[in-house]
Amino acid sequence: MTTDLETIPTTANFNPLIRPYLVITIGLTLATTIIGLPLALVWFFGVGQWWARHYFDKLECNIGEKTLRYRKGILFQVEKTIPLENIQDVTFIEGPLLRHFHLSTLKFETAGNSAGQADTQLTGIIDAHDFRNKILDSRDRLKEKTNRSYQLQQAPNNNNDALAANQIALLQAIERHLAEITQLLKERK
Repeated sequence: MTTDLETIPTTANFNPLIRPYLVITIGLTLATTIIGLPLALVWFFGVGQWWARHYFDKLECNIGEKTLRYRKGILFQVEKTIPLENIQDVTFIEGPLLRHFHLSTLKFETAGNSAGQADTQLTGIIDAHDFRNKILDSRDRLKEKTNRSYQLQQAPNNNNDALAANQIALLQAIERHLAEITQLLKERK
């Protein structure tokens, strides 16, 4: 039996500290090369602040009845819907820089995901452990519901198979009796 809470979509909230985290990580990546150093300065003192603010505003993640849906990106927006039944695991990642900003990353491993595909991951969800557990609980509830539905569908088929076998046996018995009656009628003639 499902409760109202199980059918209401769950929405993730994102930590606003993801904005400075993104500015710093992307800026440091740019600063690692001589060519990227001037770009890093532009990034740190303007473009990065703007980009991180808009990126944060576009972040969205919801757990529905059968799917996990997320959206992220500015210029190249990614909106992805993952069937809960395909989620194999949700990995919780937390490194020193992420911990400094009180952030973590959730990485989604799905059935049929090949090694060459880009990782499906979200950084900055508030209470990421709790959200991870909600995803896995929703997946497990969906699988149980699907299994129960399958079993209920199979039960009538098993009853139909037994009914068909009984009807065949009855028809074979009628056929034998008709053959006996036909034989008796021939003997009387």
